[in-house]
Amino acid sequence: MTILTVIGIILVISLIVGVGLISGRKVKNAEDFLIGGGKATPLLVCGSIMGSLVSSQATIGTAQLAFHYGVAAWWFTLGAGAGCLVLAIGFVKPLRYSNCITELQIIAKEYGNPAEKLGSVLCSIGIFISVLAQVIACTGLISVLLPVSMPLAVLLSIVLICFYVIFGGAWGAEIGGVVKLVLLSIASIVGFLFVMVSCNGVDGLREGLINSLAGTNLGMIQNSANQLHNLSSSSDISLRFFSLIARGPAKDIGAGISLLLGVLSTQTYAQAIWSGKSDQASKKGALLSALLIPPIGVAGVCIGLYMRTNYITLAEVTALKAANLAVPNLPILTETIQAFPTFITNHMPPLFAGIVLGTLLITVVGGGAGLSLGMSTIMVNDVYKGVINKINKKSNGQKTQLLITRITIAVILFVSAIIAATVPNAMINDLGYLSMGLRAAVVFIPMSLALFMKEKVNQKCVLLSIIISPIVILIGNFMNLSFDPLFLGMASSIVICAIGLLIPRRSVYKTANK
Repeated sequence: MTILTVIGIILVISLIVGVGLISGRKVKNAEDFLIGGGKATPLLVCGSIMGSLVSSQATIGTAQLAFHYGVAAWWFTLGAGAGCLVLAIGFVKPLRYSNCITELQIIAKEYGNPAEKLGSVLCSIGIFISVLAQVIACTGLISVLLPVSMPLAVLLSIVLICFYVIFGGAWGAEIGGVVKLVLLSIASIVGFLFVMVSCNGVDGLREGLINSLAGTNLGMIQNSANQLHNLSSSSDISLRFFSLIARGPAKDIGAGISLLLGVLSTQTYAQAIWSGKSDQASKKGALLSALLIPPIGVAGVCIGLYMRTNYITLAEVTALKAANLAVPNLPILTETIQAFPTFITNHMPPLFAGIVLGTLLITVVGGGAGLSLGMSTIMVNDVYKGVINKINKKSNGQKTQLLITRITIAVILFVSAIIAATVPNAMINDLGYLSMGLRAAVVFIPMSLALFMKEKVNQKCVLLSIIISPIVILIGNFMNLSFDPLFLGMASSIVICAIGLLIPRRSVYKTANK
């Protein structure tokens, strides 16, 4: 790594710290911290949404998945963009008119405190999985950038996330999101253009994959090295790398749907809607996010395909040697999670590479920051306040709530760091799909019924749905199904709530005390 690359990284990291410190001056109370005082413009709303939604999964994870499955990796940003579109069209006004500051409070007003408390815990588990993915990705990125041990890389990761969000809260997430949006857009455009020029367009990229993998030694050890089908012909290349349903229609389309529903069911993105200074500001911010997110995925897919053509993994080298086959003279990737940062390091001008790597760092850090802020908001407002109100109402002031929120974020990140330091790298996008599916199973149907079908569904059936649906998804996730287990979870939620339409509601039911 050259000195210019290091300078570029330091410049962007300094920008992260500066955003956190400057944003912190705007925070006077818990409302400022959680929703930026409700003063955000469309650009800031967009920055807040994209600050956490366009994270490691949309960049590093998309390139990693594209390395194995090509265009099918686009589903993450396609689903995310579709989720923002539906959020803008159908949910902005209902959310803002609910007079709540968490999605679980909306459910609680209609179905009572038990639904809120249980939903808070289960939904937080889903969000935590995404926070963990961000910390893992950030740790992996730092280990590529700096010659440091894994524990130190983990520590640096959570320190950066803390600076980004603990001091600035929603202000830090919004302003930092705008900064990241600009830098990431530039990086994506440059990366996309480099691949297109280097490969002479999409046809050249496809031709390179055929020459590298179709019937070659490398293509014929895919099963032993990556547990994927071997590639014996050009048609195999097309089916694997140039199909949106390379992993099967139910699995890939299901992944996109899990993103769509997950966006609608995640506290972080609802928080961005509540932060807007008006309904129109929030709607325009969500629409802008819907427009800008999918193209970033295109760049990630192209980079992943380029790396597949020009690099080989350590697992593939091992498989070729075990089969006594010649190893292609290609650079080696230790892990496919390194595809995106390695592309930047090896194929971009040094100073620009540093800026882009710093931007990737912002991307991952911003994702972890926004999600941990959303999770802490749920835990503090839906769990802590309910408990403390019963014990000592005087201790639940604005300053105390702000302090507890910041402490909760620090605890979330600390636990994530411990797990990230002890588990091997996973497929980042798979963690993202699981996380979104769990959130959707807990929140989407109950919240939608609370917003659009008031006083129609039996409360106990909704509570049962909140319990059963995520359990079904978790079980399905361990069964290696050919389709996304989200379908099972959402089907169980719909059936249980449909039964609740036939059972009379209790006329008196304890609702949340806000």
